[in-house]
Amino acid sequence: MNLSFLARAAGIAALALAAAAAGAQATYPDKPLRIMVGASPGGGTDILARVLADKFSPVLKQPVTVENRPGASNTIAGELTARAPADGATLLLATNTAQAVAPHILKLKYDPLKDLTPVGLVAVMPNVLVVSASSPYRSVKDLVAAMAAKPGGFKYASSGIGSTQHVGGEAFNLATGMKSIHVPYKGSSQAHIDIISGEVDMMFDSTSSAMGQIKAGKFRALAVSAPQRSPELPDVPTLAEQGIKGADVSTWYGLYVTAGTPRPAVDKLNAELVRTLKLADVQARIKALGGEPGALTGEPFAAMNRQEFDHYGQLVRDANIKAE
Repeated sequence: MNLSFLARAAGIAALALAAAAAGAQATYPDKPLRIMVGASPGGGTDILARVLADKFSPVLKQPVTVENRPGASNTIAGELTARAPADGATLLLATNTAQAVAPHILKLKYDPLKDLTPVGLVAVMPNVLVVSASSPYRSVKDLVAAMAAKPGGFKYASSGIGSTQHVGGEAFNLATGMKSIHVPYKGSSQAHIDIISGEVDMMFDSTSSAMGQIKAGKFRALAVSAPQRSPELPDVPTLAEQGIKGADVSTWYGLYVTAGTPRPAVDKLNAELVRTLKLADVQARIKALGGEPGALTGEPFAAMNRQEFDHYGQLVRDANIKAE
């Protein structure tokens, strides 16, 4: 066969692929987008998803809506995204709940590490131990003393089995030698109602979800579950400052698309996320929620996700966390 013909054919094919990629970059998106959220409206994931939707829509020149599909530790939204057409029209704002914790507890019908393509890290929020403002407990010491006096008599809320709130509660049990009872909800906003009323004693919520209730005077924050105090809660000591070590759990939020989405579309979303997270009003919004804007995209973010998957797998085993 004529080798020069093969060379010309290969060159033509390469040009065609390059043209197709450029065309995809230029035309994407050519339909409305939706951001799937695995939690109820009003929680931290929902708040951040709506921030992204508001900023993405004018630049991408398509409507961007937020679709809440709470339940199953945020994995319903993850599965819907994993099973969606790989055209970049379905995005997922996920947390480490679904991406790193739930897979070790629940039997999922998708693989969060293989069936979703990471776009970038959106934000990291420390968890915060909160009780009702009408609660008698004003420090972790008060709370642990009460728990010791009434073994098994305390309940903690979470946004679902396998959530970071669930893991935070069990890590606290493990670190203190206490035993509090897990009460799962379909989202933080639903759990807040029972925390405020005193139906449930406490919650290890993300600052993004809890900050509104704290600032409104409905929650009392007892401790930040992070190595340092939160700039938004400077008077709230960390767990370690109060003698509780090894129980720090933070919540991170990442943007994903269906695996197999064309690379030009992923790159365009990546660029838009980077642009959005640099906006002064977006940075101010994230910091007001007690968090820090993300700084990882693409493969570095994927590597972080894999490390977190392994880390939380070990924590789940150490704390013997199981589906209830």
